[in-house]
Amino acid sequence: MPWFRADLHLHSCLSPCGDLECSPSAIAVTAKQRGLDLVALADHNSALNCPAFAEACRREGVAALYGIEATSREEVHLLCLFATVEQALDAGELFYRALADVQNIPAKLGDQVYVDVDENILGAVEKHLVGALDYSVDEICEAVNSRGGLFIPAHIDRSVNSMGSQLGFLPHAPYAAVEVTRSPCPLDTHDYTRICNSDAHFLDDIAMRWFAYEAETVSFAALRDALAAKRVRLSIES
Repeated sequence: MPWFRADLHLHSCLSPCGDLECSPSAIAVTAKQRGLDLVALADHNSALNCPAFAEACRREGVAALYGIEATSREEVHLLCLFATVEQALDAGELFYRALADVQNIPAKLGDQVYVDVDENILGAVEKHLVGALDYSVDEICEAVNSRGGLFIPAHIDRSVNSMGSQLGFLPHAPYAAVEVTRSPCPLDTHDYTRICNSDAHFLDDIAMRWFAYEAETVSFAALRDALAAKRVRLSIES
């Protein structure tokens, strides 16, 4: 079976900590140039740029997943990935309602714009997206899995907003995988499949880290099966 290269943690101009040059279209073009087969958009607590991302990836011939990097009540970052734009938008509406009502101030906190595939601004999100939801890790896990998504704790070995920093350990739960940033990972990952992604907020960082998975196709279902069977290779491993 072939191996496919994936980077499933990318931020667009919707994330206030991201670069305005990171439009969905620019991300898709860069992913194609970097030789990625599968990419996922995962902005903070919102999926509003996923429709443009879907169209942009179709234009470039790159397979796409649609997601959110949710922040739990414990301030843990969590990758929530879906097969369809509709699933991601549904989860995004749920999460946005549970987001603290802190108004974004673009001049101080960064822009939060969502756009169309041609980079026309459609609107700006009012609440500041880099904040915690009024949902626990377990509640977000249930919301994602009940919608048929992939629930993946993000950068579990980082010093902030991770399972390691916030909880001190990795609890047992129905994860599709866990995301690490280095090898070996200092946190006990138990028997969970490990993946790595760039967490890119700038175009230059796309594919800085990536993983490969073995499957017959590049599809969501094939990825899920590959993760379950641990048919993965990490770019950070020697």
